[in-house]
Amino acid sequence: MPSEAPDPATRPPECGSSGSGLPTANPYAHSYLRDGFTVVEVLDEIDMATAGALAEHLDAATAGPRPHVLVDLRRVVFFDCSGLRVLCRADRRAKERDGTLRLVSDQPRIHRLLRASGLLRRFPPLPELPPPG
Repeated sequence: MPSEAPDPATRPPECGSSGSGLPTANPYAHSYLRDGFTVVEVLDEIDMATAGALAEHLDAATAGPRPHVLVDLRRVVFFDCSGLRVLCRADRRAKERDGTLRLVSDQPRIHRLLRASGLLRRFPPLPELPPPG
């Protein structure tokens, strides 16, 4: 069962393209800053038709030096190999810039997809976002 959406009053503000360097939210992803991390919250379905919307956020999140990115997949209802390709590319970009990319997922189907694709060791998911610190 997908996680319930966080209360908008407690969710950090989204970053827009004006001034923050992060893209404006779209129906499939939005980004915000939290404790030195860029959190990319992924929404709904990520497939061949929508992977570009996620890539836009991950490209921006991994563009600078030493990017630290958390990709929150807890609100995803469908995720296929198109999304995995985008994650692998973003992970490579982050590592090339001496940064990190971690997944957040409490969904067994995401864990099965990572295991079946051989990516579970590369992307061991955190069950939730780290507490603010």
